[in-house]
Formats: sequence, structure tokens, C-alpha cells
Amino acid sequence: MARKLQNILVTGGAGFIGSNFINYLFGQSATGSSEFMDSGFTGKIVNVDCLTYAGNLENLSAVDAKFGASVTSTGSGQASSATNGKSEQRYFFEKVDICDRAEIERIFKQYDIDTVIHFAAESHVDRSILGPEAFIKTNVMGTFTLLDVARTYWGVSLDNKRDDVLFHHISTDEVYGSLGETGYFTETTNYDPRSPYSSSKASSDHIVMAYYHTYGLPITLSNCTNNYGPYQFPEKLLPLMISNIRDGKNLPVYGEGKNIRDWIYVEDHNRAVWQIVNNGKAGEKYNIGGENEWQNIKLLQKVIELTAPKVNKTAQDVEKTIVHVKDRPGHDARYAIDCSKIKRELGWERKMTFEQGLSLTVNWYLSHKEWVDHILSGEYTKWIEKNYEGRK
Repeated sequence: MARKLQNILVTGGAGFIGSNFINYLFGQSATGSSEFMDSGFTGKIVNVDCLTYAGNLENLSAVDAKFGASVTSTGSGQASSATNGKSEQRYFFEKVDICDRAEIERIFKQYDIDTVIHFAAESHVDRSILGPEAFIKTNVMGTFTLLDVARTYWGVSLDNKRDDVLFHHISTDEVYGSLGETGYFTETTNYDPRSPYSSSKASSDHIVMAYYHTYGLPITLSNCTNNYGPYQFPEKLLPLMISNIRDGKNLPVYGEGKNIRDWIYVEDHNRAVWQIVNNGKAGEKYNIGGENEWQNIKLLQKVIELTAPKVNKTAQDVEKTIVHVKDRPGHDARYAIDCSKIKRELGWERKMTFEQGLSLTVNWYLSHKEWVDHILSGEYTKWIEKNYEGRK
């Protein structure tokens, strides 16, 4: 029996990767590229997000206008719906914490969920160092709650297996630890997390696999490298640097800036997720990579080269604003993904070159100043000061 893929619960759908994923499924690519209009999705999406600091429903305004029903929880176990008059309502929003079992159970029953695509996570390493408790709660207990509700609602067990439903878990390459100058993470690389964030994600990965082996819950799992693109919260490297160049602020770089990361355009990641959800083998994990390694300092120089002339500045002047700050604890030296398995087994290929993607990303942030400024609230500004000021 084929997977239903008709009533999909997307967790964390108001965040960076999750909102881009929903936009992709509904043919609303943020970059307007025809390369990312191939989802073929015909079902309904229920977006569950508790709208913490990085959640932003503005990211989905086009989807909501065209397909939305703007459903929100009343907090009493009931749902209130304000319809928009559209004949086909295929997008629903629920402001719910994934740790709230009663609400997750209600959502499964109310929307007859047949697929879970689990993006929701506390995801910033620096924040996990300053406050690890939220990471354990959301990334570990939240994932457990979703798994257990799915298992119960779908009635699966080792004696009653199903192949028409699926739980897909999105994870990170950071669970593997740090590489030396050579080598790549594969799906069989031992886990060696170094931060509260990566440890919490490693824990959730293990719980997901345990539910497959212990209860027969049909799952797939993906580990991806650093994403970049539209709608990323500006605490992350690229949007932070683009915004600071625009505003004439200092550009903070950890240590010497020689840490190496592999970068992938967010819509290429989401196409990979969708291919796994459609065709991935239950119980398997897939690495998703950009095969595009950059030292942080060299990437920053590239961003300066692209951004400076667009804001009437010279690259030389902007480079003077680079400030090297104290490195963060447990800072992994290098990440690099071997993504040959998903290419070989599912036929996935990236559509966006790094040069194209980075240029599109710079242009998007510079042309969406209002979006960026709206996010740069007083609370976020306080966090930036707390995180970087103490490292000088």
C-alpha cells in the first residue's frame, strides 16, 4: 500500500526550514524559481508551531492567503476556525507546543493525520550553551510526545505494521561531532555530539529509531548540513552578516574563523526531504549535503564581496568591521556530509549552485528590510548583546 501523504502534520512550520518546506509543497517558492515548483502535492497541511522567538507566520502569508483557514487553538481542546472564503482550504495553523500531549492527540484526531514531518526544534548552538533546558524539553520530550501519539493513533505495532503512514524526523550533521581535515560523515558514522543542542538532537534521533525497532512505527530520518536562504532568523551566520553589513555594524567572527561548514540551499534540502517522504525506505536514514565546504572567514569575505556594493559600501571598508571574538565552547572544527546514498537510492540532486543561492539570499535579505527589521525586536537585540559582548 502506498503512503497516503494527504493529511500532513508539519511541526515547526513557522520557522526557517519548515516554512520554506510548506511554501515548496504549495508551489510558493520564496525565490520564485521554477526549479522548486515540482512537489506535486495535493493534500492538506497542518502547521503546528508554538511561535517561539524564531517562528514567524509572515513567512507563510502567501500560502495562508491562497490555501489557509487560519485555525488556532482556543486552549480548551476545541478549535476555532476563521475561514477566508476560499473554496479549497488546504492549509491550517495550530499554535500548539509539541510537548502538549492532549493538544497533539486532538490534532491527530481532528485532522486524521497520516504523515508527520518533524522540523520543530530549538536549533541554535549558542542558545543551547546559555540555556540548555529548553533544548532538552523541545527536542527530546517534544519528539517523544509526537512519536507516542503517532504510534497510538495509527495503531501500529510489530504485529500490526503499516506502510500507508509515516513519521519523518529532520536532524542535523552536528550529531556526528567534528571531522579532521579529511573524511565525511556517512549514515553509519558513530554519534559524537559536543553541545547541548547536538546532544539533544542525537537523543531525539535515537528515540525515533527506537520507535521503529520496538513498536514498528514507520519512520524515516534525515541529517542535513547547514542551510541558508530566505526566512532564516538573523542570529544565524549569513542573515546576521548581511544585516550587519547593511546597517554598518561590526561582524563578529568566532576565533580565527577557520571552522569549516558544508552549505546547502534550503529549498534543495526540502526537495530532498520530500523525496524521502515519498520514496524513502522505512527505518532508514539519509544524509543530505551541499558538498560545498567553506571556512567561516572565507564565506564572510564572499558575503562582503556580494553585499557591500549593493549597500553603497566598499568591501575594503566593510572588512575593517570584522571583529574576532572568543570562540564558543566545544566549537566543532569541520562538518562535511557524504550524501551519495540519497543520490543513489532516491535520485536526488541539488538544483541550486552555491553561487546562485548565495546571490539570491543576499538579494532577498536586502530587499526584505521590513521583514528583517520586524524580527529584530528588543528581545532579540538583548540576546545578541548577551551572546557576543561577553566574548570580546
